[in-house]
Amino acid sequence: MSEKSQALRLITDLLADFNDSSFVWQAVALVVCLGMSFLIARWWRGRHLEGAGRLSDASSRLAFPLTGMVLTGIAIATLGSVIHVNLLKLAMPLLGSMALVRSVIFVLRQAFPRATWLTAWERIIAATVWGWLALYITDLAPYVIDAMEQIEFHIGKQHIDLWTILRGIATIFLTVVFALWVAGIIEGRLMRLHTLDANLRIVGIRVAKAGLTVVAILTSMALVGIDMTALSVFTGALGVGLGFGLQKIASNYVSGFIILLDRSIRIGNIVQVGTDSGEVTEITTRYTVLKHPGGTEFIVPNETLISTTVQNQTLSNAQLRLSTTVGVAYDSDLELVVRLMLEAATSHERVLAEPQPKVFLTQFGDSSINLDLGFWIGDPEGGKANIVSDVNFSIWRAFKENGVSIPFPQREVRILNEVGPPAASA
Repeated sequence: MSEKSQALRLITDLLADFNDSSFVWQAVALVVCLGMSFLIARWWRGRHLEGAGRLSDASSRLAFPLTGMVLTGIAIATLGSVIHVNLLKLAMPLLGSMALVRSVIFVLRQAFPRATWLTAWERIIAATVWGWLALYITDLAPYVIDAMEQIEFHIGKQHIDLWTILRGIATIFLTVVFALWVAGIIEGRLMRLHTLDANLRIVGIRVAKAGLTVVAILTSMALVGIDMTALSVFTGALGVGLGFGLQKIASNYVSGFIILLDRSIRIGNIVQVGTDSGEVTEITTRYTVLKHPGGTEFIVPNETLISTTVQNQTLSNAQLRLSTTVGVAYDSDLELVVRLMLEAATSHERVLAEPQPKVFLTQFGDSSINLDLGFWIGDPEGGKANIVSDVNFSIWRAFKENGVSIPFPQREVRILNEVGPPAASA
């Protein structure tokens, strides 16, 4: 019998074993191997918690199928000389397929940690692997491959069949996913490197992902045997189209790198762009996210941050000056008023001792003497309006306890040349 029919012969031998007492022993051995694998995998997961590390997470996911393959292999070697082991031999590719599916899904989750589509893709990948395994076991895989090789496509002088295209897609997919997984490992190392500036770490991560992805695509195409020169015309036309149609996206992409490299805007900065202001929480390839203290998030294109004036309140120093204005009556003790205002500011835990809070007499108003209290904070990300409100409440309570009045404008209205009601007619 040919090499291609070995899997089908295994199925035939297994069906013949149903009438043999050895089948029961094979089933018992398989159940024992799978049960021991389950217990070992459960024990291993208990010792290695989720999120402890990439290798730890991978070993936890692969513990059951790999342990099952090892134990099943030992059972085949031990019982092979005594009884038929066709059932155990059939279990080996099934466990291997399970290990393959879990490995691919694990790498995908590491490469795309925020992706929500992996749940659907997990089913597709599992169905593809199990379907191909079924074709292999039933000896139909060679015929399917031959049929796909008969379907050819012409790209210039290059002839490409359907099997080559599918194999190329699978190879590109696996190599790109592997490249992104490696990029994820590099990202983890760079994010733990606190001696390097945060913006430079982000640049390094993006360069690593882009570079590894390009290398993976070119390598996979070379492995499949696709001649890149045959795609030169198509690539050139695509480049021209992208140049005209995606100018804004390309500009935002380049602007993002400029922002990260010149470090004019960093994560955690308090910036204002036009009427939008907030804390920089994320700098992506295309846009930057500003989070307002009220919870609203603004998505600002990176090109806007380059081409317009940006007010960065914490560019070189995280300290920020806040102020509040209070009017007191003309007969007030100004020295007492100044002392109470300074105490109201210094009593707040977020107000810095250096630079010291200061009070300035700014104006002699129509009905009050206006004083300006200025103080500094070192954590603007904690909000500005809330601390100004707290200081104002403290000032109001201090003024009330010490008899300091806050006047308000009063107006006296006089009615001139008042005209009485008209006399009644006779």
